Amino acid sequence: MAVLKVIEVLANSEKSWEDATRKAVKHASKSVKNIRSVYVQDQSASVKDGEVADFRVNLKITFEVN
Repeated sequence: MAVLKVIEVLANSEKSWEDATRKAVKHASKSVKNIRSVYVQDQSASVKDGEVADFRVNLKITFEVN
């Protein structure tokens, strides 16, 4: 039987929501092992001078606990 844990992670990117998601998973995987899935809970963007400045994601990362 596997025991899974969920953590919440916030990330941003100047490129896209997808890039922010990839960055979050890559960074989390440095300290969290056995990542199984990621759920994008929320997306937003900041605007500066009438342009999108960066894309933000709020993720839930699920990983297996040994």
